[in-house]
Amino acid sequence: MTATRARSAIGAAAGLALLLAGCASSTEPAAEETESSAPAAETSTEASDDESQAGTTEDAADDASADEGTDVAVPAAMDFTAPTVSGGEIDAAALAGEPTVFWFWAPWCTVCRGEAPSVAQVAEDLDGEVTFVGVAGLGETDAMVEFVDSTGVTGFEHVVDADGSIWTGFGVVSQPSFVFVDADGEMETVVGAMGLESLESTSRDLVDG
Repeated sequence: MTATRARSAIGAAAGLALLLAGCASSTEPAAEETESSAPAAETSTEASDDESQAGTTEDAADDASADEGTDVAVPAAMDFTAPTVSGGEIDAAALAGEPTVFWFWAPWCTVCRGEAPSVAQVAEDLDGEVTFVGVAGLGETDAMVEFVDSTGVTGFEHVVDADGSIWTGFGVVSQPSFVFVDADGEMETVVGAMGLESLESTSRDLVDG
């Protein structure tokens, strides 16, 4: 019985030794694999960073290109800043690139007064598509304010052209007159009253082409 127990103890010890040897052999290769896989992970990260930087560069180039495409030449006649009848100020150059209608009138002009409702109507109909700007001249500011209020053309701004320089810049010599400016800066001048239908049609052409 003593010899049998001794052989069993020896067998158990040998089995334990083999088990420990097996654990050691399976652990070491795993460690080696972990070490060898680290450079691959770093390479992948570096590649991802390079792609990210490349994408950022391309986006910046696209943004720059888009900005360059939005530059619009300001027509010489629109390169002015002037006070408005309402007491503010307008920078006409900021309207470059947008369909715009300039309406030239005088506060004592009966034809201008008669056409005012048509101008107000078309300006309202095309709000957000075409910008209307009144250019009042040849009169006192108080009279201009009264004209705007009494004729109902309060839906858009009116410039006070005190010295007539804006009229001269557009080549306008009589009232009423209209200057239609498309998005490319091309201008068309119409002298005299236009009537509702003609005014609306010509104004819409600035948008529809």
